[in-house]
Amino acid sequence: MFTLNCKGRLITAARPVVMGIINITPDSFYAGSRQQDTDQIVKKAEQMLKDGAAILDIGGQSTRPGSHLLTAEEELARIIVPIAAIHKQIPEAVISVDTFYAKVAAEAVAAGASVVNDISAGEMDTAMLITVAMLKVPYICMHMKGTPQTMQQHARYKDVTKEVLDFFIEKSATCKKAGIHDVIIDPGFGFAKNTVQNFTLLKNLNILKIMGKPVLAGLSRKASIYKTLGVTANEALNGTTVLNTIALQNGADILRVHDVKEAAETIKLFCAYAGA
Repeated sequence: MFTLNCKGRLITAARPVVMGIINITPDSFYAGSRQQDTDQIVKKAEQMLKDGAAILDIGGQSTRPGSHLLTAEEELARIIVPIAAIHKQIPEAVISVDTFYAKVAAEAVAAGASVVNDISAGEMDTAMLITVAMLKVPYICMHMKGTPQTMQQHARYKDVTKEVLDFFIEKSATCKKAGIHDVIIDPGFGFAKNTVQNFTLLKNLNILKIMGKPVLAGLSRKASIYKTLGVTANEALNGTTVLNTIALQNGADILRVHDVKEAAETIKLFCAYAGA
């Protein structure tokens, strides 16, 4: 399906894969994802890998709507020790660092990360793209307008699918010019998009496949699920599984989730169905 060069280690995925979310934060929107003790973070990482995660996504900053913006130094203080601990104790783990700061990306890769996941696609730190190119790691490029603090003010589109596709056409060219070889595209569900726009993007997700790059779907426990169902994020696992299934049907290559075991089972059943 796709191949990623993670600091010289080639990772080839013949089927969709799971990215497990580990938030080293006190304020992420889903309380069940919050981790702060390093030993517990390593145990969480081990369990996610056992449950079927191919990538672990480590973030030190909440990017929910209206979240408090941390500095790069504050973010580093949260994530570097846990990333280094995971890398030391589970050297085979593929670690992604969820950051929009070039400095954090560079120090996280030095500590053991081998993927950079940037919600701003280089817009919040102009040094990011050149830094990722120098680091020679895959880059997850997400669509968002504004910042996490302002993005919901920018959820206005004439044609959300076309505008997101046009964004990735332009950004892919910019990434290539910077020297980034492996780009993963993430439509940014919930980032500067309302519920209707999120469902429209999900319905049209296969259109992004024309880019010829892996597509990541990050739907896990988000507001479009729990608000539609009239439940809370804590009660949104079933809804997440439903939308992850639709994402797979529409071409998703990576599912970014809080609940790895359930997502891995979803992929296993989907592949059995697709191959029947």
